[in-house]
Amino acid sequence: MNRRQLLVSGAALGALGVLPVRSAFAADRIDVFTSSDSNVSDWIANSVKPAFEAANPDLTINIVITRGAGGGGLAAIADRAFAAFQQKADPQVDFFEGFNELNPKGAIEAGLWTKFDESNLPSYGKVNKLGIETAYGLPYRGSQVLLAYDSTKVKEAPTTWEALTAWIKANPGQFIYNRPDKGGSGQNFVKRAIHEANGRDPSLFTVANFSKESADKMLPGAWKILSDLAPSLYDNGAYTAGNTPTLQLLANGAVSMVPAWSDQALQGLAQGVLPPTIKLVQLQDLALCGGFTHVTIPTNAAHQAGALKFAEFLLSEAVQTSVLKDLGGFPGVDWSNLPADLRTQYADVIPASIPTFPSGDWETAMVDGWYRNVAPNVNRG
Repeated sequence: MNRRQLLVSGAALGALGVLPVRSAFAADRIDVFTSSDSNVSDWIANSVKPAFEAANPDLTINIVITRGAGGGGLAAIADRAFAAFQQKADPQVDFFEGFNELNPKGAIEAGLWTKFDESNLPSYGKVNKLGIETAYGLPYRGSQVLLAYDSTKVKEAPTTWEALTAWIKANPGQFIYNRPDKGGSGQNFVKRAIHEANGRDPSLFTVANFSKESADKMLPGAWKILSDLAPSLYDNGAYTAGNTPTLQLLANGAVSMVPAWSDQALQGLAQGVLPPTIKLVQLQDLALCGGFTHVTIPTNAAHQAGALKFAEFLLSEAVQTSVLKDLGGFPGVDWSNLPADLRTQYADVIPASIPTFPSGDWETAMVDGWYRNVAPNVNRG
């Protein structure tokens, strides 16, 4: 089970292996493709779609789920859209929910993706600048790893890496994280140790600058930090096999603090899966890693104007509030655009930064190095 599926009930909408065929009777239909987890697709279908259609009676949303479908999911749909663009044809898709605009390779340069600005999205100025990677991807919701803790046992939660590691050593057996190849909460804890060992400068790590020599130079400092913490972890150095079992140990009182995904923890609290005594906090010297989910719209979409209306709707206060309260995510707009009571309620988890760490070779080196140097006796199976 992934990090979101634990806390969300209800049947998934299912994987649609057959692409929709446009007809003359669907001129006002916006085809929205998503491969996000079922809680997100259910939220779009049951909350966002009816609200948008009520506000725009001339438009309808058709949700197409590629999660689990053959042929590569959204990547295959984007490849098809790019091919259609080159042939000046209808891509049979209007809107991508949760796709990296840097793909397919060369698509931005060729003109496939719509460039977002205030001329086509009046609310674009409200978007959280931390989430904007390019003008061709619209960040509308986010998620980040933070610290979840039992407030009956932890009276003053740490807000810096130094304070966190000091707390772990002063409270042996009360902290645990999952193996970095088994879930993002533990993986991002390991990444935070890497950032700490390299001057808290995430910009030192990019997809393009990996080399074995760089990894051999920049990663050992993190292995020293994490090896030093290992004897103070739960069960003298145990590691869980995923995000969910980590939170379960916190919920049943076996440990007092863990790294956790913001959306999973917030939903767990809202649904009563986590007890109300569980509180959340983010490190303020350099936050734990996270990221945003982007919207992309092909320039050759048959219903581009309607797709832009839908993108604008996602930035509305009502939807952004729902992202936080109902979906358990972080808003895509700057927090200053949310109601004051919500900003107060979530003050401890509002990030001052959203660091990232590259996938690919850097991530592989991180996982391999962790097993070899921090947990050599842990079975990778």
